[in-house]
Amino acid sequence: MNEQISQSPSPAGNSGTGNGGQKKRRSIYLLPNLFTTAALFAGFYAVIAAINNHFDDAAIAVLVAMVLDGLDGRIARMTNTSSEFGAEYDSMSDMVSFGVAPSLIMYEWSLHNIARQGLGQVGWVVAFLFAACAALRLARFNVQIGLVDKKFFIGLASPAAAALMVCTVWVFHDSGYTGSQMSYLALIVTVISALLMVSNFRYYSFKEIGANHRVPFFVLLGLVFIFVFTSLDPPKVLFTGFLLYAFSGPVFEAWRWKQRKNKQRA
Repeated sequence: MNEQISQSPSPAGNSGTGNGGQKKRRSIYLLPNLFTTAALFAGFYAVIAAINNHFDDAAIAVLVAMVLDGLDGRIARMTNTSSEFGAEYDSMSDMVSFGVAPSLIMYEWSLHNIARQGLGQVGWVVAFLFAACAALRLARFNVQIGLVDKKFFIGLASPAAAALMVCTVWVFHDSGYTGSQMSYLALIVTVISALLMVSNFRYYSFKEIGANHRVPFFVLLGLVFIFVFTSLDPPKVLFTGFLLYAFSGPVFEAWRWKQRKNKQRA
């Protein structure tokens, strides 16, 4: 189901032009955009929950937005309903859910306390840094589509950076720590997450898993174990998982640098 909004050709080099110079119609498709809207709603709800000091709910809402964001793209590809409108709408949703929401959650939980500790306005400046880096990361991702290997992201993806932020809030809030006690940790996590998004570190994208609709049995079994293990203590397990993923980029780059050095010596 779609609403036709234009049949004009896309700019040269844009994915809107298909094989043989055929024009790709710019359309609004219902199903994938419903998932994108749901992700946007989850991100907005996360902001409202954080303002009301419901930090557990806020963190969970961002993680739900992350899942929905992963589904809308896959559904669009599976149903052949990808569109330029959907791509732009998805970027706007991502900016709210993975840029604005996590920075405000971290600020409301902890960063606003930094002013009381003699560091002035560093708290909100760092929160803005994360939001700005998320916007830059999304813009860079959009212009790199079709130009980089789909197996890897260049820089930490904004959903993963947002998940690291909100899982930090969730795990320490769930453990009984207050934001004022964790203000310096919050500052470090926010800065590192922001800089990793705009870095050139390569991160495995996991896009190939299930891309051909067939996966080995052990992959399915591994997913079952992951769900079971996560259910034991979601805040700690998710925080550990996203922390390891965030540092996998620098570790992988260090390994590649060492491999290059070994080849030069050989």
